[in-house]
Amino acid sequence: MKLNLTLARVATVLLAWAGLGLAAAQTAAPPGLPATLAWSAYDVGSGGYNQAVAIGNAMKQRYGVNLRVLPGKSDVARTLPVREGQVQFSANGVGGSYLAQEGVFEFGVKAWGPQPIRGLMLNNSDQVLTVVAAKDSGVKTVADLKGKRVAWVIGAPSLNQNITAILAFANLTWNDVKRVDFGGFGAAMDGVINGQADAAFTSSISGKAYQLAKSPRGIVYPVIAHSDKAGWERMNKTAPFFFPFMGAEGAELDKDHKVESASYPYPILMAYDRQDANSVYAMTRAMVETFADYKDAAPGNAGWAVERQNFAWVIPFHDGAIRYWKERGLWKPEHQAHNDRLVARQKVLADAWKAVQGAAHADDKAFEQAWMKARADALTKAGFDAVVTSW
Repeated sequence: MKLNLTLARVATVLLAWAGLGLAAAQTAAPPGLPATLAWSAYDVGSGGYNQAVAIGNAMKQRYGVNLRVLPGKSDVARTLPVREGQVQFSANGVGGSYLAQEGVFEFGVKAWGPQPIRGLMLNNSDQVLTVVAAKDSGVKTVADLKGKRVAWVIGAPSLNQNITAILAFANLTWNDVKRVDFGGFGAAMDGVINGQADAAFTSSISGKAYQLAKSPRGIVYPVIAHSDKAGWERMNKTAPFFFPFMGAEGAELDKDHKVESASYPYPILMAYDRQDANSVYAMTRAMVETFADYKDAAPGNAGWAVERQNFAWVIPFHDGAIRYWKERGLWKPEHQAHNDRLVARQKVLADAWKAVQGAAHADDKAFEQAWMKARADALTKAGFDAVVTSW
């Protein structure tokens, strides 16, 4: 009995020392960062979800801050919790950020409309987000997709719009390929693996990309030549968020085996404009301060590095984030001018949406048609490119 009591006392002392050690290892969180944070992110098992979990672990170790990650299977499912105030931030995609800002596709319905999205940071990793094809299909460039079976994901306009833009690079449309419908992203990639389709949109670091690479069909990344200026002009007219990129991470890709392609940031750490500026500042600062702790903890996390940030992309940055980037000496006058124009674009969209809401419409379909026209007219009148005019 005495021995057991002694061991218990020793264990208590050791636990106390361990607690003191943990407390000593932690540093004070940036002012404005709450003890518990919540993000929405891509579904469990996705690259975006894994990154968010790794970032949460780093913040827990560094500051003792808890990050709760709410998975969402669609752009709407990831953006809705931010709009409703259930989470402060989202590690979102181009659909839940750019398309939400624009009020198009699933965000062009009466329940949504243009959203006042603001960015904090963009993940520009070495992966590519592009069309991949089965190697045995004979596809080597985007132009080679002509006549091939290309996956269309029902209910995923952002994926389909991305392929539309990539086809436009080669002066092709969906009429030039054989469209094959699938019920989801995973099913579309499985379709390529199983021989039901020849090409689909994915990230080079997705599990499905690795599955295709290991399958008998193999994987190929159709070349999107950076020197083809006319092709890029056509592509960016449909999807201005794409930029030329040399992919160096993912299935059959590394620093010695790169692909000349196109990509865009993923994930995009975003909030709404009304999110408290102090908390946005603190979140941005915490992402930078803990970067060394999470950069190798999940595939693609290196893309959050400070030197990889793009302050002149297609969504405006939040004032709280701008404050931090100014402190770092990275936010330049040209970035502010670009940001101001993006905010002005959102104002045009918001005003047009309000006018459409105030008018009478026969039904939801009539409302959407009226919004399409009002949106395009308002942007054009204000000197902006409407980009998407129908969906």
